[in-house]
Amino acid sequence: MYLLPTATSTDESSRDATTAVLPVGSFEQHGDHLPLITDTIVACLIAQRVAETYNLRLLPPITVSCSHEHEGFAGTVSISASTLIAVIDDIRESLARSGVERLVLVNGHGGNHVLANVAQQANVGGPRVVLYPGKADWVAARDHAGMESSISADMHGGELETSILLHSCPDLVQESFRTADHRATDRPHLLVTGLRGYTDTGIIGNPSAATAEKGRAALDSLTASFADHFKVIDP
Repeated sequence: MYLLPTATSTDESSRDATTAVLPVGSFEQHGDHLPLITDTIVACLIAQRVAETYNLRLLPPITVSCSHEHEGFAGTVSISASTLIAVIDDIRESLARSGVERLVLVNGHGGNHVLANVAQQANVGGPRVVLYPGKADWVAARDHAGMESSISADMHGGELETSILLHSCPDLVQESFRTADHRATDRPHLLVTGLRGYTDTGIIGNPSAATAEKGRAALDSLTASFADHFKVIDP
């Protein structure tokens, strides 16, 4: 599994794509059973499938983002929202100079709230940036995969993320996922307390229900769901 694109300059010249795909991950705790790069892996897997299916230019991932709600757990590293905005703005300007005017932000970390503002602002003058997947896409993916948990209950390191990694890179999933379930469905002060206010392990969800088959089905759904978004940005 390559997380970085391997295309050459000649490949991209032949592709002549006017839309690029940028995975946005994170470097944050995912409990005992998943690696710190989990969100980056998820974003890269979705981005790779989307780029291949729709013949788009695949970019390397942003691997550190806004993970402030996970600080206090070992290994987590964050950048500020303003830095994330600046990086994406610079990437968009560089792409535009080579004729790539549209960008798909594939977000693997739910805490990157600022990406919604990036997309809204970029689209004032016309469709330029898509933020993907949205909540409806994730819900459809969970339904297609037959997952037991809801998107709200399975917030972090749970059935969805564990299933995707079991499918794509099972060697990175520790056996402790089978006993790592933790429920915290009511999280009214998450922005104040961070995850520490609701979990000691860093997990909120049901990883014990994860299977590789569910992970494959979720990725299949997310690949298909992108078609509607692509029509909007590239009619």
